[in-house]
Amino acid sequence: MKLKSLIVSSVFAVFCHFSATASEDTFIVEDIKVEGLQRVAMGAALTYLPVKVGDEITPFKVTRLIRSLYSSTHFDDVQMARDGNVLVVTVRERATISNIIFTGNEDIKDEQLTESMEGNNIVVGEPLDKTIISSIETGLKDFYYGIGKYDADVSAIITPLPRNRVDLKIVFEEGDAAELSQINFVGNTAFTDKELVAQLELQAERDRPWWKFWASSRYQKQKMSGDLETIRSYYMDRGYAAFRVDSTQVTMTPEKNGVYVTINLSEGEQYNISEVELSGDLLGHEDILEKVVPLAEGTMYNLAQVTYAEEYVNKYLARFGYAYSKVTTIPEINEEDKTVKLTLNVEPGKRIYVRRITVNGNEVTSDEVIRRKIVQMEGAWLSNQSLDTSKLLISQLPFVQEVEFETNTVVGVEDQVDIDFNLKEQSSGAFNAGFGYGDFAGFSIQAGIQESNFLGSGKTVGFNINTNRFSQNAGISYLDPYWTIDGISLGGQLQYSKYDAGRANLAMYNRETYTLGANIGYPIDQFNRIRFGASLKHSEISQFTSFDQYKNFFTLYSDPEDPQSRIAMDNMELSMQWSRTTLNRGTFPTDGSQQILSMEATVPGSDAQYYKLNFDSKFYFPLTRSHDFSFLARFELGYGNGYGTRNGIDQILPFTENFYGGGRDSLRGFENNTVGPRGVTRITSGTTAPDGTFIPTPGPNDRLQYSFRGVGGNASFNGSLELLVPTPLIDEETAASVRTSIFVDVGNVWDTEFDYDSYLDLNSDVLASLSDYSDYETYRASAGISVQWISPMGPMIFSFSKPLKKEEIDEVQFFSFNIGTTF
Repeated sequence: MKLKSLIVSSVFAVFCHFSATASEDTFIVEDIKVEGLQRVAMGAALTYLPVKVGDEITPFKVTRLIRSLYSSTHFDDVQMARDGNVLVVTVRERATISNIIFTGNEDIKDEQLTESMEGNNIVVGEPLDKTIISSIETGLKDFYYGIGKYDADVSAIITPLPRNRVDLKIVFEEGDAAELSQINFVGNTAFTDKELVAQLELQAERDRPWWKFWASSRYQKQKMSGDLETIRSYYMDRGYAAFRVDSTQVTMTPEKNGVYVTINLSEGEQYNISEVELSGDLLGHEDILEKVVPLAEGTMYNLAQVTYAEEYVNKYLARFGYAYSKVTTIPEINEEDKTVKLTLNVEPGKRIYVRRITVNGNEVTSDEVIRRKIVQMEGAWLSNQSLDTSKLLISQLPFVQEVEFETNTVVGVEDQVDIDFNLKEQSSGAFNAGFGYGDFAGFSIQAGIQESNFLGSGKTVGFNINTNRFSQNAGISYLDPYWTIDGISLGGQLQYSKYDAGRANLAMYNRETYTLGANIGYPIDQFNRIRFGASLKHSEISQFTSFDQYKNFFTLYSDPEDPQSRIAMDNMELSMQWSRTTLNRGTFPTDGSQQILSMEATVPGSDAQYYKLNFDSKFYFPLTRSHDFSFLARFELGYGNGYGTRNGIDQILPFTENFYGGGRDSLRGFENNTVGPRGVTRITSGTTAPDGTFIPTPGPNDRLQYSFRGVGGNASFNGSLELLVPTPLIDEETAASVRTSIFVDVGNVWDTEFDYDSYLDLNSDVLASLSDYSDYETYRASAGISVQWISPMGPMIFSFSKPLKKEEIDEVQFFSFNIGTTF
């Protein structure tokens, strides 16, 4: 309107001038003068004048001239006059923006405002179009109204400066957001107001459950629109196929700080499915689709199942290259018997082929390392299943932080697409040094080099030194995950370790171990892999305490002349591991599963002949589409024993290879390595001969002496059920590095070789103090809350737990933590 008024007034002025200075309304232009130009060049101004010397000027052409100059966006005012046969154009240029200032804005960041201004050509150094300023003010006010700030105000202040410049200042008065005071439903009989309100994201403070105490009750128009769709789905998922929302009234308090919402709805009746029919071009897959579509005659109508059926058919056809198939469900409602006939019409479209696959974002990693994880082939038909599998395999690489793919149509070709895999790399290792402290491990230091993407090749090369109060470790390792093009891996390691079991809550002994090993792995498919390994291990055991459980070991391996001397063993171990992984990511997964079955055994002829089996399984079940809530079920089982004989005595599992329980890796709420058998020593009574020799006389008067430390066992199991929940009071960006869970742990460690019957001849009072360490039913259980945080200082784990079932000798631990720092 403002622009039109300027044009009309300018034209009117020109007409009046022409009437006063000329007897005719038209004349031939002999010259053109443009006055008032400062920044705009004369040549540029003339390009907007659709007239030249020699043209005839009429009142109609005057209107065109004025409109053309205004359309250039360079001028605030245009005046035209006639001086004889000279056309005189007088302009006032628009002021140039010298500076743009935002003040009072909190809900909208300066960067967002600057981007919006640039989109409307409001930029420092450019002319200011005042007509656009008005629309920007209106748009910003609408934004604030949409988030519930109804008393917000936005105004633009223009301050003139010398040389036709201006300062533009946008002043915000955001005010307070209106709180949602109450939501009322009208027309609902099948469900109560309380049941319906519980489905909404936007809730009044009085209706909000206690566990959402941090949530806001601010009224937002966008959220209300989403909540109305949620209510519609809630009804239609329960058979109300004719449900509709008739109207929504939003009433504001006079102070504009409170909102009352009334939702009028029509529920209708519940409907059952009378028939399900597939129509259209099913590409010969009718039999399979009819069997797997999750809709059945006689069941209650459910919109969620209908949507799932459409998605399932789409995904099924996409496996065969029909990526853009269209499935439409046509409902036919029968009001007489309250039934619905569902017809799923399938339009598969054309089969789509992949022309080219591009990998982007891999600044360090070579294309080959990423492409060998891509199962979608160029030249083959497009398969969404193959793309999803490729994304999963790439995301499991330790040096990839995130990956997404885009499907782009080829211009001018209907049946071809290009695929772009866009990934973000993360640090895969470097020189590191650090220290840490844990309530179990005590003070620790770490140093070394670990690179899991050496020179971008995907190979792992590392040298590490780690030490804490009970162990010292040093090692060199190498792994090539694609030693051959078929995915056969090859690796090796050289390690040294020194272990003080007494400081680790175990029966006292020291052990030094040197290991040289190699392994080779074979892929079965994208998710299954098998690995074989061989290693030479030299171990030395010293400063040990003798318990009844160790007698067989010492009989086999110790020097009869010097029972307390150092025991050295040389073993060659063979190992095999099968693993299956479908986890959606390597760190903090929320979906998928992982199973690992491993076996290791020494070869015949080794000093110790034994084997160990271990099975570990984890299942993640997302409870919400956003994966904010997930359920984790974990189970681990281990067993080991000896085989063959040595000097006519049956081999056993060396006690240094025993399983242990308790702590953050198994049973939280119990001290590390304290769950399971304790060391038992039978103190035999006897007499002393005249020469001073002690003559033992085993019998019921013997005593038992127990160790306060565990000795472990050759069998164990651990299980956990965990509910993974959002961590309160943190922002969305931090939530990706924090995991909170509510857990229940169950587990036990026992010794199948423990001979409880050998103590039955003891006095009943003494025997009563002895537990049967071969009994697997003496399990322990605990429950609590755990928080894991991958902080800038390193990983932190906090656990609050309480034992639910324990033995009298168990050592419990209510709170545990572990913290590490790198620099």
